[in-house]
Amino acid sequence: MRALSLQDSVVTFRESVQEPHKCEGEVLVDVILAGICETDLQLCKGYMGFSGILGHEFVGVAREGRYAGHRVVGEINCICERCEWCLNGLGNHCPSRTVLGILNRDGAFADTMLIPERNLHRVPDSVSNERAVFTEPLAAAIQISKQIDLVGKRVAVLGDGRLGILCAQAIRLSTDAVVVVGKHPEKLARFQGLGFECYELSKLDYRTSFDVVVDCTGSPTGLEAACGLVKPRGVVVLKTTVAGEHQLSLASLVINEVTVVGSRCGPFDEALSVLEADAIDLTGMVSHRFPLERGVEAMRVAALPGSFKVLLDPQR
Repeated sequence: MRALSLQDSVVTFRESVQEPHKCEGEVLVDVILAGICETDLQLCKGYMGFSGILGHEFVGVAREGRYAGHRVVGEINCICERCEWCLNGLGNHCPSRTVLGILNRDGAFADTMLIPERNLHRVPDSVSNERAVFTEPLAAAIQISKQIDLVGKRVAVLGDGRLGILCAQAIRLSTDAVVVVGKHPEKLARFQGLGFECYELSKLDYRTSFDVVVDCTGSPTGLEAACGLVKPRGVVVLKTTVAGEHQLSLASLVINEVTVVGSRCGPFDEALSVLEADAIDLTGMVSHRFPLERGVEAMRVAALPGSFKVLLDPQR
């Protein structure tokens, strides 16, 4: 099979890779589409020290098991199901977990991938492949409302990129008081087209105005900017994961009694329900689509400021 592999921070397309060997409870999935996200780009910069086949956003067809022949998406955390964390419903934090295309497990930038069957969710017939591939990042966006009561709160989404547009729409399912703050007028125009109040960060003439600020910047400077926007006793939600280090004095968090909440993976069943109900607008989200053999080029394009979601199409 073919795959896009990361080794020593260098991404290469490999024409012939041995098909993965199954362990008990795992199934093979033939990938239809896979999405490149900011985490994939950060992995190329050394985040998590990962080596192997990249990719964790995907839709594919299961070859075997109870979903054989059906389209599926998959949760990225592959857990032991035996430890204290797993037995108490916190399997995403299982200390011995592997993570698809991120930690000790090959991912979805390939013709075929291997994943535990328990991680799979069947895609409703009414949800297209182009929408289904957004299930994982949409679930992560929905997770914010699982961790924080957003009803009646004034929320700022900081960051005008791929994750920001999903988080803003997911948050709007809980509260209408959502604004978007970014640096790129052309990207903010996408949010304005969806009815969001938008501000350029450099032109924002007020601070400490929001009950909740969600950092979707993909930049080490995002946390500092978020702290400048949140009210005393407000909440900063960190969605950003970066290879670089944050350079920030924590004094303001203490002085203003700010709560910082890390937020990662979310509920796939709810994400699929939102997609099936057509409750969020994904129009124009995909800016580029590449066959797998042009994966190296696709990664470069995904890192460009003007790009939005870049998809890999192994079957093209």
